[in-house]
Amino acid sequence: MNNPYIILPVIFQLFTAVLLLFFWFRVNAQRLITIICSLVSLGIAIWLLKEVYQNGILTMQAGGWKAPFGITFVADVFSATMVLLTAIAGMAVAVFSTGSIRNARLKFGYFPILNFLLMGLNGAFLTGDIFNLYVWFEIIIIASFVLITIGGEKAQIEGAIKYVTMNLLASAIFLTAIAILYGLAGSLNMADLSEQVAQIENRGLVNVVAILFLVGFGIKSAIFPLYFWLPASYHTPPPAISAIFGGLLTKVGVYALLRIFTLIFVPDAFLSNLLIVLAAMTILSGGLGAILQVNMRKIFSYLIVCHIGFMIAGLGIYTELALVGAIFYLIHDIIVKTNLFLISGLIFKLKGTLNIEKLGGIYKKYPKFSLLMAIPLFSLVGIPPLSGFWAKLFLIQGSYLEGQYTLIGFILLGSFLTLWVIAKLWSEVFWKDAKDLPKKINVKYFKELKPLKQWAMVIPIVLLAATSLYIGLAAEHIILLSKQIAAELINPSAYIEAVLGSKTTTP
Repeated sequence: MNNPYIILPVIFQLFTAVLLLFFWFRVNAQRLITIICSLVSLGIAIWLLKEVYQNGILTMQAGGWKAPFGITFVADVFSATMVLLTAIAGMAVAVFSTGSIRNARLKFGYFPILNFLLMGLNGAFLTGDIFNLYVWFEIIIIASFVLITIGGEKAQIEGAIKYVTMNLLASAIFLTAIAILYGLAGSLNMADLSEQVAQIENRGLVNVVAILFLVGFGIKSAIFPLYFWLPASYHTPPPAISAIFGGLLTKVGVYALLRIFTLIFVPDAFLSNLLIVLAAMTILSGGLGAILQVNMRKIFSYLIVCHIGFMIAGLGIYTELALVGAIFYLIHDIIVKTNLFLISGLIFKLKGTLNIEKLGGIYKKYPKFSLLMAIPLFSLVGIPPLSGFWAKLFLIQGSYLEGQYTLIGFILLGSFLTLWVIAKLWSEVFWKDAKDLPKKINVKYFKELKPLKQWAMVIPIVLLAATSLYIGLAAEHIILLSKQIAAELINPSAYIEAVLGSKTTTP
C-alpha cells in the first residue's frame, strides 16, 4: 500500500535538527526543543507501527518513479519496530543529555548532530534501496564521528580515529559489494534484487558478493574478528553518546544483515555454517574480553560484542524459531544496552569514577538507585522472567531442533560469562564497602546539579527500566511481534509484492 507519510520519522528528525541550528548558543532553548521534539518523534513512531499493523506493508516511491527504477521507502513490521526502538532510545538519551552534557559541548552543536544521527538511523531502517542504505550509513558515520569527538579530549580523539577508520573500511567494502551486485543483477532495489539474484546461475560468485556484504556489515556490527574498534572507542565520549552508540549503532548493522541475508542472499549450507562459526567466536571473544576489564563502560562495550553473537546465531540457524529469538534479543538489547550506558553516567556523577575496583557502597548509600539499576543488569543476564531469558530460550530451542548442539554450548557459555561479569560488577560496585576517593575538580557531581537536571538523568533510566520490565513480564506481546517479523523475513513474498506491485520492464 502506498503511503507517502512513512518517511515522516526521517523528515521530522531533519526538521528538528535544522530548527535547533537557529538556537546554536541558546542551550536552554535547545534542551526544551529537543525534549518536545523527542516526544513528537515517539508519537510518529507509534503511529507508523500501528499503520503497518493495520494496513500491511507500506511503501513510498520517491518522485513517482515506480519500483525498481526509483528510490523506494518501505515500512514493514520489522522496520517500523526499529523506528519505534530508535525513538524510545533517542528520547531517553536526549532527556539524559539535558542534565548530563555540559553547556560547552552543547554550544558545539550536540543536539542538532544527535538528531541528524537519528535521522540517518530512521532512513537506514526505512529504505528499500541498497545504495541508499549505503548513503544512510554514511550519514550515520559522519554524525557519530562528530558526536564522538565533541569536547576534543585526548581519549575521545584516539577512540574516534579507531572508530572512523574501521567504519570507513566497512563502507568501502560495502560500496564495492554494491557495485559488483549491480553488475550482476542490474538493480539496486532490494525487492527486485531478491528476484534477480535468485536467477543468477553462478552461485559461487553470488556467495563471494554475499561474503563482501557480511564483512562490511560485520565490521559495523562488531562481529569477530573485526570487533576490536568498538571497546576501544565506545567508552571515550560522554555516557549519553556512548548510550546511543551502544544501543543503536551496532544494531543497525545487525538489522542490515538480517534484511539482506533473508531478502537477497538466502543462506545456503556454506553461509549458514560461516555465520554460526562467527556467532560462536563473537560470543566467546566478547564474553572473555568483558571479564578482563575494570572500567564499567569497557565491560558494557565487550558485552555488546558478546551479545551481537546471539543475534547472528539466530540468522545462521535460519529457521523461523531461531529468527524469533534473534529479533526478540535485538529488541531487548537495544533497550538494555542504552540504559546500561546511561546508568554508567549516573554512577560517574555519583562517585567520580567508573573503575569498579575503586567503587563500592552504592547500595548502602543509594538503595533506590541500586534497585533501579538492578533491572537492566539482571535483564542482561537473562534471569527469568526478565527480557533476556525469553530471547535465549527461543535461540536454544531453534538450535536444538536443527541439531546445533555446539552452538547451544556457546549460547550457554555466553550467558554464564555475562552472569559472571554482572555478578562481579554488582559485588564490586554495589555491595562492597565504599572507598574514600579524592574528589575530582572537573566533575560536577550529582548532588551539585540543579534538581531539574537530576530528574533529567534519572527519568530516562526509569522509563527504559520500565520498558525492559514490560518486554520481560509481558513477553507474549513481544513474542507475537517477533513471530510476525520472523515470518515476513523467512517468506519475503509480501515485501516483494508490496514494493514491486505490477512490475514494469521500462522506466
